[in-house]
Amino acid sequence: MPLKIARIEIAGAVRWAVDSSAGLRLLSGDYPTTRAFFENGGPQDAAQVAQGGDIVEADRILSPVTRDAKFICQATNYASHVREVGGDPDAITNNVFFTKASSCIVPADAAIIRPPHVRLLDYEIELGLVLKHGWDGPQEITEANLGDWIGGLVIVNDVTARDVQISHMQFHKSKSYRTFGPVGPWLVLPSPEELARWRELELVLAVDGEQRQRSFAGDMIFKPAETLTELSRIMDLAAGDLIATGTPGGVALHPPSAFVQALAGFLAPAKRFKAFMKGQLPRPAYLRDGQLMTAAIRTQDGAIDLGEQRNLIQPAS
Repeated sequence: MPLKIARIEIAGAVRWAVDSSAGLRLLSGDYPTTRAFFENGGPQDAAQVAQGGDIVEADRILSPVTRDAKFICQATNYASHVREVGGDPDAITNNVFFTKASSCIVPADAAIIRPPHVRLLDYEIELGLVLKHGWDGPQEITEANLGDWIGGLVIVNDVTARDVQISHMQFHKSKSYRTFGPVGPWLVLPSPEELARWRELELVLAVDGEQRQRSFAGDMIFKPAETLTELSRIMDLAAGDLIATGTPGGVALHPPSAFVQALAGFLAPAKRFKAFMKGQLPRPAYLRDGQLMTAAIRTQDGAIDLGEQRNLIQPAS
């Protein structure tokens, strides 16, 4: 089974630990960032400590991806999600990328703070890929060498303010509010053989115990190897950077019919947005203050388990 790494707060200090049958075992090294963890021998440290390191009790488990990392996301990358928003997965030809501000990253048990002006708060469970190595030029990444580049797997929830997304016509702002990026709890370090099972990972999200999203990662349109290859032709990335690979169907957003969308095309932008809000506000699926959102990713046999997130929705104070 893969090693499960936690970044923890203990006695006022931030350290790293590895999960074991006896509890969390403290790593010997001090790694200030996720990048440092991968570049300075953290995985090897964890493998050694897992055999007999000191048992510790964490005051809190933090996000295993630190805020210095780039936070890259894919849009409309699950066939089920494309269908539910009125599209045809076979017609998707472009891998769409956007960024979230890394300042939105919070621990897996953090409250999601809804800004006062946000009325349509949505959820998006995603499989996160954490790089083991970066690049400064184009790479040819394949299924065969994927393990040379991906060091860890994490749960990501791409929390989104749909009213901001639609009215401002942009992804970054609507998805970057502080607390809109729970990551973790575990940084799971798969072997190449375990990573090859990525299609078997099942993503499940529920709100107040009601299942909203459930899908296997194999439903992705653009697979991890081709996504990393394309990213390497666009930009430089480093160890510890995070790629969120898109969300399956089941989100709260429900687009109007094609007929209504066609009619809306004749409206001025302000009236078009007003019509959008009128159609969306009655939908009960949007997150409300006081609700508890849970998210989990694992294989059905439990051999690869990224843990569970539990996030309470709260209004801004």
